Amino acid sequence: MSIPVSGTHFGLTAGDYHATIASVGATLRTLQFDGRDLVVPFDADEVRPAFRGATLAPWPNRVVDGRYTFDGVEQQLPLTEPNRGHALHGLAAWLDFAAVDRAADSVTFVATIEAQAGYPHRVEVSVTFSLDETGLHTTVTGTNTGPTPAPWGTGPHPYLVAGPGRVDDWTLELLAGQVLEVTEDRLIPTGLADVETAEGGIWDFRTPRPIGDTFIDHAFTDLARSADGETIVRVTAPGGTGVEMVWGEDCPWVQVHTADQPLPELDRLGLAVEPMTCPPDAYNSGTDLIVLEPGASASASWTIRAI
Repeated sequence: MSIPVSGTHFGLTAGDYHATIASVGATLRTLQFDGRDLVVPFDADEVRPAFRGATLAPWPNRVVDGRYTFDGVEQQLPLTEPNRGHALHGLAAWLDFAAVDRAADSVTFVATIEAQAGYPHRVEVSVTFSLDETGLHTTVTGTNTGPTPAPWGTGPHPYLVAGPGRVDDWTLELLAGQVLEVTEDRLIPTGLADVETAEGGIWDFRTPRPIGDTFIDHAFTDLARSADGETIVRVTAPGGTGVEMVWGEDCPWVQVHTADQPLPELDRLGLAVEPMTCPPDAYNSGTDLIVLEPGASASASWTIRAI
């Protein structure tokens, strides 16, 4: 039996939830509740489009121009977003992860980012997906198995589906007080602004409201949290169905993207919601950048669940 181009697949089931995880990129390929899609899926023999469901490490989002200085040494990463000239979404998204633990409702993958040009560090990445009747829980852990300190950041890349229709039809609740503004052409960060005043408040979704034709491809922070440290992003359809992501203080940032695409059949199919341990271009700004000392680990977790 041939292996699909997206890797070896693992089906998880718990209650009314079912998920399919692909080994390439430790990718969430499908997630359904009672037969309803909660994320935009893709075919097993399809090259994963637009990072759908991928695990992002050792950085999420962009390193501007692929250049940064760490430990006094300037590094140049491959430019994996050629139209904007940046290094996008890390080095793990196309690794074929090995499954090291497997059950009917869970799977754990491991892969190693080997030392290479632009990232001269060895980091083991472990990703655990676990389903129960409260949703899909994911934990990503980076462990520095090399001899030198290594910069680290992580996050997921699911495109949430609230129900029928497209992004324009859905209502968003995003409990963020600040947005990281970016240049229009290359999405280079320019500075934090309050969502209440930035661009007339178009990115202020603290009170739930329809997304409409708003373009979003921005990182948000200053996240309102519950007493136990959790924050929620919630997307609902007019008929009352919906989906939400929940995570804790290990991810102080979230990137939200309306998935604008030039092809009408692909345009705004789902809302990318990406909890992140650090903001875009953290390798240059240093903001919330994790430095893994040799032998050290860092973890981050999030949950996707149906409404």
